[in-house]
Amino acid sequence: MNQQTTSHTPVVSPHNLAAEAAVLGAILFDNNVYQYIADILRPVDFYAPAHNLLYEVASNMIQTGRVADGVTLREHFEQKEKLTEIGGGKYLVDLLDAAAFGPEVKDYARIIRDLAIRRELIRVGGGIQAASLTPEDDDTGSTLINKAERALFELAERGSSERGFSSFAEALAESLVTAEAAFKRGGKIAGIPSALRDLDEQLGGFHRSDLLILAGRPSMGKTSLATNIAYNVANAYKYEAQEDGSRKTVDGGIVAFFSLEMSSEQLATRILAERTGISSHDIRQGKLSKADFERLSEATAEMQNLPLYIDDTGGISIGELTARARRLRRSVGLDLIVIDYLQLITTASNSNANRVQEVTQITTALKALAKDLNVPVMALSQLSRAVEQRDDKRPQLSDLRESGSIEQDADIVMFVFREEYYLSRTEPPADPNDPSSNDKWKAWRARMDQVFGTAEVIISKQRHGPIGTVKLAFDARVTRFGSLEYDASKSSNPFE
Repeated sequence: MNQQTTSHTPVVSPHNLAAEAAVLGAILFDNNVYQYIADILRPVDFYAPAHNLLYEVASNMIQTGRVADGVTLREHFEQKEKLTEIGGGKYLVDLLDAAAFGPEVKDYARIIRDLAIRRELIRVGGGIQAASLTPEDDDTGSTLINKAERALFELAERGSSERGFSSFAEALAESLVTAEAAFKRGGKIAGIPSALRDLDEQLGGFHRSDLLILAGRPSMGKTSLATNIAYNVANAYKYEAQEDGSRKTVDGGIVAFFSLEMSSEQLATRILAERTGISSHDIRQGKLSKADFERLSEATAEMQNLPLYIDDTGGISIGELTARARRLRRSVGLDLIVIDYLQLITTASNSNANRVQEVTQITTALKALAKDLNVPVMALSQLSRAVEQRDDKRPQLSDLRESGSIEQDADIVMFVFREEYYLSRTEPPADPNDPSSNDKWKAWRARMDQVFGTAEVIISKQRHGPIGTVKLAFDARVTRFGSLEYDASKSSNPFE
């Protein structure tokens, strides 16, 4: 029997010693070069241990106002008895001879960084393999995937970003772009529009990197409002194709909806009800006429390509949520994240021993996610029962469950309130022996007529603008919100 012998060629990690020497030599020749590459390179990016050590020491010297050249570095390593570790004094002379000059220094720095990223990819891949072969006790397959995604995303961010400080001129230019976007939208909306005119006017749309909290007691309609907004943003999505094949959002946006309470089918049914005017109860019960079914079919065909992505995983952890949002952004893009609701997110500890600390961890992570992905994150939140104990049921910041961290981390806090819901449960009884009972009922009826079909969005915190109350139209039958004040000459329907 013939045996085949396979020779294994050792795998050499990607590196370029000539580029490393050219960059180090340029720094030793002129310390000002360091300022141009400091935000590109870190000591660990150098493959050769001697280069790693030289760059680290030179960086420390330059940052503390000292000169880093052949003389000072030799003196430093001689005092530390590490001169041989860098190849001796002669190697410092060799580096000066290898120095790069001019703009190519940054090109060499980028080559070094790119090769370092490749080596890190190899390391991450090896780590994934090792962890898969011998996982820790509490590491499931899903946990390992999340860890791998997190490591790869951090590496991707490292590979695509050199941004540190921006000059004031750059900041002004970005501000002008925002102002231009608002100007093109009629001078009111700088962020992503919700298509609820009065709300957009108060908030200026949803701004990137903001954490928005939308809170309310049960039956107030917070899920309905969030669903309406998610649909409106996705429905308005328009983009421009870029030269590199990517897409730049110019209106609306791609939406990720994390529905921790309702299934994706239930959420889709709600949206169908909102769009067709057929109640979700009738849809679920099948109480449909032929015309109703045709409307549903037409609406389904129109909406099936909406850039609205629903994840209905119950009890999702903040780590998994973050990983999935990052994955969606890298695969198809992302402009808005909606989470229903905050208190159903779990943490890695999966313990309820100290829920306040867990919620603090969650809100901090959501704010970081909004900044990292540069998208607005809207998280729905429950309110405490303290609201029900007051005569005025309008919520306030102190009613937020675990309110400290939520209020602190949020850029905007909004409450949904429907007076009609509470007022309908306080109808005065008719009493033949009490003549005033009729007057009480009339007063109640008059107030009911005023608030019927309306809702309030109470903006109690806004970092970038005023607080206040926005009134919206609300159709309870199909749980749809609309602008209360509309131009009657254009439409007789506040939901259009």
